[in-house]
Amino acid sequence: MNKYIASLFIGTSIIAGFTSCEDYLDREPEANLVAENYFTDGANLSAYVMRFYDGMLPSHSSNAYGMGTFANDNGTDNQVARSIPSRYANGQWLTSNDESNWSFGNIRSLNLFFEYVLPNIESGKLGLTDLVRQSIGEAYFFRAYQYYASYSTIGDYPIIDNVLPDDKELLLENSYRRPRNQVARHILEDLDNALAYLPESSDKGKQGVNRDCALLLRSRVALFEGTWLKYHKGTALVPGGPGWPGDASLLGSFDIDAEINYFLTEAMTSAKELGDKMMGQLAENTGVIDAFSPSLAPLNPYFCMFGQQDLDSYSEVLMYRAYQLTAPAVSTQIQHSFMTHGGGLGYTRGMIRSFVMANGLPIYAAGSGFDPDWESAGVTATLQDRDSRAQLFVRGDNCLTSYKNGEEASTYNMSWLLTESATQNPITGYANKKGCSFDYSMAEGNSRATTGSITFRGVEALLNYMEACVEKNGNVDQTADSYWKAIRTRAKVDPDYTKTIAATNMTIEGEGDWGAYSRGALVNTLLYNVRRERRNELMAEGFRYNDLRRWCALDQLAANPVNLYGMKYWNTVYSDPQSDLALTTTDEDGNEVFLAARVNPDGDGNMSSQAEGDWIVLNRVTRNDNYVWNGLTWSRAQYLSPIGCDVFVTSSPDGDKAKSVVYQNPGWPTTGLQPCTKID
Repeated sequence: MNKYIASLFIGTSIIAGFTSCEDYLDREPEANLVAENYFTDGANLSAYVMRFYDGMLPSHSSNAYGMGTFANDNGTDNQVARSIPSRYANGQWLTSNDESNWSFGNIRSLNLFFEYVLPNIESGKLGLTDLVRQSIGEAYFFRAYQYYASYSTIGDYPIIDNVLPDDKELLLENSYRRPRNQVARHILEDLDNALAYLPESSDKGKQGVNRDCALLLRSRVALFEGTWLKYHKGTALVPGGPGWPGDASLLGSFDIDAEINYFLTEAMTSAKELGDKMMGQLAENTGVIDAFSPSLAPLNPYFCMFGQQDLDSYSEVLMYRAYQLTAPAVSTQIQHSFMTHGGGLGYTRGMIRSFVMANGLPIYAAGSGFDPDWESAGVTATLQDRDSRAQLFVRGDNCLTSYKNGEEASTYNMSWLLTESATQNPITGYANKKGCSFDYSMAEGNSRATTGSITFRGVEALLNYMEACVEKNGNVDQTADSYWKAIRTRAKVDPDYTKTIAATNMTIEGEGDWGAYSRGALVNTLLYNVRRERRNELMAEGFRYNDLRRWCALDQLAANPVNLYGMKYWNTVYSDPQSDLALTTTDEDGNEVFLAARVNPDGDGNMSSQAEGDWIVLNRVTRNDNYVWNGLTWSRAQYLSPIGCDVFVTSSPDGDKAKSVVYQNPGWPTTGLQPCTKID
């Protein structure tokens, strides 16, 4: 049996892998434990499904330096690390020689669950207790989540919902990729099933999947597919488009406009059910910037929601992952990055400029009150009088970052920009503070942080509804209006979003916001401001790259490669030796001395040349291993990731790639280590 077939086949031997770590399941010798009786016990079902919580859902890394999920927006126009992904350089994103993006392990394990559980309920061998109902709901949820993770990356995907026998012909027949809209519909069906079984509250508390989580994921999937079809319409990246490599006979009566309408409607329906529940339940923003007291009492729930260990009290948090130092110990290192260096990443100038003033006006608009000279006076000055999300979640000059022993305060050191290594410095000067806990004990030593990792946050439902409403209807209805005002009110911004829309200049916004574009053209001011709200609210939470992909918001880079910018450094308080905010270090005698930037792109440079302009040009600090020195560009084929080239061998009846039942994504070759070609 070849590797591909093996990836689809599953037998009852998998059961042992799920029982070995659960002591309370050892109710009979493992050799006698077979599927027929295993799946007749609610506790066994719960333990089986628990496996999918670990590894499938996003969480902070438990064994590496960095900033956990708060680094997931790296490599976008929002946030970058020193190494900008090679996908933004022509010819540098290559196909692999493995089976990348083609894995069915979780799906087949969940199919096995349904293969036994549903018949056992029908026959009466298994009672439909609350625990059993929850386990079934979780299984449907996780299968939907896995399908979404796979299809959102590569598009068309097989739909396999039963356990396949070890029959090569049958396995290959089930390997055909289904049109992406059909996969998305199937995901929504799984989530409908999940909603029918899941309780309002999980027996695992907020560390378990509940009905609200399924509603949020359902709105997310429907919005993703609806906007993907809308903005990639007429290309090879949608079913039936010119150059689409799929089987036209599978399309049936496919009407792309009807599908767009269907998915956007479903996004609105699911988002509204949850969004209405969230109104009045969003974490309060008190406006306090130093959001924890010396005793670590939360002074600003909105900020503290991202940095505390226990998130049970936050209604906005639908689900999170908890960490602990006691056995079984699972902890992270993210607070070390927050409190002792810059974490190796930072927000871009474009991200910072997208935040409007508290009066609701863009910073360039007449009457906004913004003074361009503030950028020369430092980060704190730049952020004054702005949307409070910028002030809360960006580290200002000498801002408070931690308390030690309940009294000793530590502050952010802007000099880390030049003193820390490339993997640790706040590369842009706009350092992330979203997720900082202020508890210095979490930064001492390795893996001491127990900051909870938010998996699902209710405010996303409000944003999903707003966007789907505007995309579908071209206007803001009463529900979207109330949601938008609630989000802006919490952000300490004038809730009248219409004044922001009226003052928006799309040409200026397009200079630093890739989301200002779709298909290479600037979008209208209403839609842009919905996207702006999403960008600002979900900063550093890992949504940006998928948003840019579904909006087809990278085409403009192909014709005009762009640079990414950080804060203003040259001709500022930081580069002036006489300034109170001058960047300094301590010499060998303990004296504080001015710290000059090193401009040496072919060596150990840590700053772009002043000849490039006063702002840090992030892609022109060093040429070492830097494919984007001349700007970031894009190729349309890259909206979909390539399938690993071994798949085309193992999915062929005789190993001949030309006979593979699986097709490669448009523009990508079936030969390894090759770039994509241009597609229309």
